[in-house]
Amino acid sequence: MILGVGVVVLVAVLASLACWVCCSVFRLPALLASYALTYIIKGINVLIMDVPQGKVEKVYYQAYDSQILGIIPVSALFIVGVLLIWWYARSNRFGTHIYAVGANPRNAFAAGISPMQVQLKAFILKGIFVGVAGICITLMIASGNPLQAEDYGIRSLSACILGGLGFGGWGNVACAVFGSGFYVLIQNSVYYFFSLLVDLIPGFSVTSYWQNFVSDIIIFLGLLMTIVTAKGQRDALREGIVRQFRRSDRHYDEPVETKKGGDGNA
Repeated sequence: MILGVGVVVLVAVLASLACWVCCSVFRLPALLASYALTYIIKGINVLIMDVPQGKVEKVYYQAYDSQILGIIPVSALFIVGVLLIWWYARSNRFGTHIYAVGANPRNAFAAGISPMQVQLKAFILKGIFVGVAGICITLMIASGNPLQAEDYGIRSLSACILGGLGFGGWGNVACAVFGSGFYVLIQNSVYYFFSLLVDLIPGFSVTSYWQNFVSDIIIFLGLLMTIVTAKGQRDALREGIVRQFRRSDRHYDEPVETKKGGDGNA
């Protein structure tokens, strides 16, 4: 079991390092490189396992679905572990460097920070998180499916943007958590809404495609409003910083002008 977990995390880290090579070494757009590698890995998965098959030992998925003291789900321990790892990374210099490189790699390099090294560490950390997430999904479905998480990439990206995370060193883990909660809330609300219509209207039926269409429209509008709001907040922050610098310049210029005026009167 421990060996299998280690192999899964190692494979996820290697895939993340391949993405780092594309983004940092070859300077490909991160979003394009990530989705290209997603389809490459999906093809490799299908070559290894062309249909869903296999099973997880009963003792493992039952332990994952169990509760500690009848209250705390075991799955919550994985979330706590990931948050502790991120808290440790965020509380030292590495976390500050991530935000600096994410905001502007050139300015970070001018400040003495190596963007490639910071991105390398960030991608390794991402690989560890993805490996843990893959183990959780496998324990949850108790079998193997090569296409189980094929749409999780766009979902996670949408959830992060909905929560306020943006390209350029903005946001934190709390943004991702709230965005994920909103994403799940919208999907569940649309599902229960159509289920209620089926119960209230005789003969009414709707396919899951329409449910996905409505939920995706709502999420798209939420993404649009989040992007517009975030842009306004960044512009307001920049204007505030510029205004503060102008006030500081006037503050330091006033004694000089007073002194010159005194010399002229004398």
